[in-house]
Amino acid sequence: MDYPSGAGTVPAVTDTPAPTDPAPAPARTGQPIAVWVLAFAAMVSFMGIGLVDPILKSIAANLDATPSEVSLLFTSYLLVTAIAMLITSFVSSRFGGRTTLMAGLVIIIVFTTLAGTSDSVAALVGWRAGWGLGNALFIATALAAIIAVARGGAEKAVTLYEAALGVGISVGPLVGALLGTVNWRAPFFGVAVLMGIALLAISLFLKDKVTVTHRIRPADPLRALGHGGLLVLGIAALLYNGGFFAVLAFTPFTLPYSAFGIGFLFFGWGVLLGLCAVWGAPWMHRRFGLTNAFIITLGVFTAILVALALTVDNHVAVTVLVIACGAPLGVLNTLFTESAMNVSPVPRPVASAGYNFVRFLGAAASPWICGKLGEEVGLSAPFWFGGACVIGGLLMIAVFGRRHLAAINARH
Repeated sequence: MDYPSGAGTVPAVTDTPAPTDPAPAPARTGQPIAVWVLAFAAMVSFMGIGLVDPILKSIAANLDATPSEVSLLFTSYLLVTAIAMLITSFVSSRFGGRTTLMAGLVIIIVFTTLAGTSDSVAALVGWRAGWGLGNALFIATALAAIIAVARGGAEKAVTLYEAALGVGISVGPLVGALLGTVNWRAPFFGVAVLMGIALLAISLFLKDKVTVTHRIRPADPLRALGHGGLLVLGIAALLYNGGFFAVLAFTPFTLPYSAFGIGFLFFGWGVLLGLCAVWGAPWMHRRFGLTNAFIITLGVFTAILVALALTVDNHVAVTVLVIACGAPLGVLNTLFTESAMNVSPVPRPVASAGYNFVRFLGAAASPWICGKLGEEVGLSAPFWFGGACVIGGLLMIAVFGRRHLAAINARH
């Protein structure tokens, strides 16, 4: 939200000398503590995405599961997240942002704890689905909350949000690897503890400023997708996530590394993702314009996926390429989020819910499809699939999204 400058009114001219006005207070440039609390909580939430990466093979071994069965940990989590996105704005408009955030965290704490007690892959997949419900309530509201309380406008707020995403995604695999050396169940209990800390921080430091002034109905996110720009971005992000989760969910099965090896691999990937989300995306936007920034970065990601498919038996090449793809992914995450928040006239929580519903459908489908392709076709097949998805996203942007993105670019 924009804040007025610190300038006061000009005193009226009188016959007697006016007292000297005190110097105007300097504009506040730092962020309120509530922003950092929300960023920390978002970071912990995003840790859950990469947390299971280093222990996927351990889970498969301990629960006698195949790669495609283990990949359902991503699918159930993200499918429920996608569907639950449709009610997030309705819930937050009725109960307030703070209450919705805390409810999401409580649900995550309960289901991550239950996930740690699982004795079968089916039970673990089911508890991950419940985790996805809490995740939906939290992440959709967290973005709107950060935008509401941050100083410097929506663009700066989104940058903070994407920075939290990058840190969470990069640290998550390391936490998963570290705790996974104790037991494959330990990372789930670790997330429950971290979410408990985030819940305490929000209860203490976030005042209930995160309100939605519009009367929001459950069907409003679907109606919002009637706006061509939001729908195009949602479909493009759905396809992009096909490539994103080909890398995140299937790469561990192509490498002979231990949990620590996978953890450090995705730590490097996540660090590059976070850096490029914060600094790379604004530079690409300024340098090339929004549409061209999308097209260039989607093209680079496609090239990396093709290279992964061609070199999947070369462990050094796969390692380098996976880390390198963090750069285009960081740029794309920020470009997609900022564009979705600005492309339509609907309230941001509604736009976020509708957009996330569509894009998380792609995120839910990709891990299972990649697992089956890897089992039945070959190790390179998931990366060819991911590359084809990203090319589809590029075409959506280039053919159908250009006019909508040009309008955003003109306003900014």
